[in-house]
Amino acid sequence: MQSFSLANHEDSLLPDGNWKLVWNDEFDGTELDRSKWDYRLTMMGKRHPAWTEKGVYLDGHSNAVFTILEEDGRPVSSQLQTGYNFMDEPVVPTKNGKEYLQWTVGKLHRNLFTHTYGYYECRCRLQQRTDAWWSAFWIQSPVIGASLDPADTGTEIDIMECFHSGGIVPHNAFTGGYGLDCKRAFVGGRDGLDQKAFHRFGLLWDENGYTFYIDGVEDGHISEYVSKRPEFILISTEVKGYRLECHQALPPAFDAVGQDDFLVDYVRVFDRV
Repeated sequence: MQSFSLANHEDSLLPDGNWKLVWNDEFDGTELDRSKWDYRLTMMGKRHPAWTEKGVYLDGHSNAVFTILEEDGRPVSSQLQTGYNFMDEPVVPTKNGKEYLQWTVGKLHRNLFTHTYGYYECRCRLQQRTDAWWSAFWIQSPVIGASLDPADTGTEIDIMECFHSGGIVPHNAFTGGYGLDCKRAFVGGRDGLDQKAFHRFGLLWDENGYTFYIDGVEDGHISEYVSKRPEFILISTEVKGYRLECHQALPPAFDAVGQDDFLVDYVRVFDRV
């Protein structure tokens, strides 16, 4: 690995070769750059009860701070994204001329940033209360599941997901959508990470597949389901419990309101020169 320096910010750790920075957010200042990020509030056509537009702020020290807060008596948190999945937006009844006939797809949005091959890196400090919520850094295709060909309609690539103390679960590649045709490959994972320290999580995505890195050390390679589709970036947190059959926050999440955070120092995307 090699270092990439950006003035007044922490270095990136990149695979060997020549690289150029093509997109980044250092989270400078005190206001989130809404030309780069939007909040993810809906999933698979429904408003998600665990997500809010109020769970991220910039601390003035080049960090995006994700927190748990309470809305309408529920603990909630935020997800940020640079694009949109076509299945997420709720369907609004429409009329085409005199015909009451429509696709079961909601309003489409123009993506803020999508990209294909390159190196994707996030430097972050994991949440402390893993009994209450989880965090992730990943990319997704806007049209995943629209065909059976991952090269054509893309793959979900999970670079970092933290569900338990000091642990990163295996990195995933999902394709075929999220129903009967869903396919998954996975690799790596790490336990024993210092939750009070910042860590770098990286993905090298090229025509040979997906290679994952933790703090500059390779953590596995997936050669299946290689996407050629431009994809968007997500930094996500979610209170635990809402995806269970009860669709309710777990009790520890109530205790963690205002008591924990997930810090993101930067997100960067590089292309090979």
